[in-house]
Amino acid sequence: MTSTAPETQRGQDAGDPLGEQPTSWQRRLRRFGHVPRPETPLRDRLDPPYTRPGRQVWSVLAVPPHVADRLVRWSAWGGPLLVTLVAGLLRFWRLDQPNAVIFDETYYAKDAWALVNQGYEGSWPKDVDKLILKDPSSVPVPTDPGYVVHPPVGKWIIGFGEQLFGFTPFGWRFMVAVLGTVSVLLLCRIGRRLFRSTFLGCLAGLLLAVDGLHFVMSRTALLDLIVMFFVLAAFGCLAVDRDRSRRRLADALPVDEEGVLRPDARIAETLRLGRRPWRLGAGVLLGLAFATKWNGLYVLAAFGLMTVLWDVGARRTAGAARPYRAVLRRDLNPAFFSTVPVAIVTYVVSWTGWIVTDKGYYRTWAATEGKGSSWSWLPDWLRSLWHYENQVYDFHVGLTSGHTYESNPWSWLVLGRPVSYFYEEQTGCKESSTGKCAAEVLAIGTPLLWWLACFALAYVVWRWLFRRDWRAGAIACGVAAGWVPWFFYQERTIFLFYAVVFVPFLCLAVTMLLGAIVGPAAGTGARADLGLTSNDPTGERRRTLGAIAAGVLVLLIIWNFIYFWPLYTGTSIPEDLWRDRMWLDTWV
Repeated sequence: MTSTAPETQRGQDAGDPLGEQPTSWQRRLRRFGHVPRPETPLRDRLDPPYTRPGRQVWSVLAVPPHVADRLVRWSAWGGPLLVTLVAGLLRFWRLDQPNAVIFDETYYAKDAWALVNQGYEGSWPKDVDKLILKDPSSVPVPTDPGYVVHPPVGKWIIGFGEQLFGFTPFGWRFMVAVLGTVSVLLLCRIGRRLFRSTFLGCLAGLLLAVDGLHFVMSRTALLDLIVMFFVLAAFGCLAVDRDRSRRRLADALPVDEEGVLRPDARIAETLRLGRRPWRLGAGVLLGLAFATKWNGLYVLAAFGLMTVLWDVGARRTAGAARPYRAVLRRDLNPAFFSTVPVAIVTYVVSWTGWIVTDKGYYRTWAATEGKGSSWSWLPDWLRSLWHYENQVYDFHVGLTSGHTYESNPWSWLVLGRPVSYFYEEQTGCKESSTGKCAAEVLAIGTPLLWWLACFALAYVVWRWLFRRDWRAGAIACGVAAGWVPWFFYQERTIFLFYAVVFVPFLCLAVTMLLGAIVGPAAGTGARADLGLTSNDPTGERRRTLGAIAAGVLVLLIIWNFIYFWPLYTGTSIPEDLWRDRMWLDTWV
């Protein structure tokens, strides 16, 4: 696109869902009643406005215009905060139950306690969990170093909660519950930014709040939800950076005599976008994700590529004739140095406790077994850390021992094999025909939400490939970054709960599908293509039916979460009711 192109010409942004300029045969069809797709101004393509509720809504509710405007402004934060409050109440309710060390809490809760007390993980004696639950003050922190296979950031976070509330189930679950709650707020705001709709943003956050896997992981001291939090926060930073850089491009483009913004090839290809602190923040957050579990490294690579492609789309829309070359010259190096090196430095800094104590596992390797190496000119701590990382990598790729609850990533989306974190059977239960009651914490997503997400992902991929919708591409990237890498390690022992890293993007995909079911507002998008106006009864009927269908789906998902509530919280129920909730044989 050159600087002489008319402002009504569609940009070739890879993320622009709009079609091309009408062809000659489409123009000829206009005389027979053909209505072309409405053109979007260049500024709106670079910096789309947020949608606002129609006046009809406020009229029905008898809300004066000035009050309605104030409510719309407040809803941008008020709506997400309300959804977050609901999510927080759910996650903190009886957080100390079950009063047990469940599943892998036996590793991370104790490692976290050792970290915050002495700077490195200790080698805990076997069968110490019961003593910790009975009287944690009587259990000393072991000074012998322990061999651990995950970086320390997640355990530092868990340990902070233990410092606040003690070496108890509530203490080691507290910070994970905080991050799980805050992630709902993040998704509300990210969804609002992606869809330019407060309502759809809050809907995405609500879906995350009632997802069973996210809920269970928010109440368990494991590392995967912490990775999810940093990944989601990094994605939000990149989304803000995208909006700001595109706004900067729009502000630099020329305006003609009629006040219409025009594309300009020279400006689009040569403009420097200046400091981009949000992308730098994304680099730090991705480093923290990587410093919690190594699968964050794949997300770093995927998001790095995504943000560069966003720059390509922005410069193309602004009029660049060679957008890839422009990005290579102007944006690629800043994008790389604000993410990859920053993430690596963040990762190394996260090992500070291990570095300064001189007592961690393998900490003195360079001065003993590694002495005389050709790399001896490097600091001992760095060579010891590198050796440790090599040993950990060998452990991870060689972890093929069988486990009762292991699963293949192909089965994750359909919840083929969830993980039982805790199970307790009680006898003498009069409410049950078998005389037994069962209490279980099952790490499983809300089934109806996940099964709907399978269709939503198909819709997202279609919209990305055939409608060039950048939002769909971003959602697909988030899912792929958290899911696809596990297919390279199918022989390894892996679990369904690893999928919590991409659960927020599943919720965004479902939200996008529900938004499509409702349909666009009057006189826009597909309705404009059909020549429908706000007064067209057919269009209003279609939107009403779509809203009813989407609302029913959301209510069914909420009901499904409530139905499985006992399995998410370890609530004791009659064995008959427990079996009723085992919808698939593989869930037992």
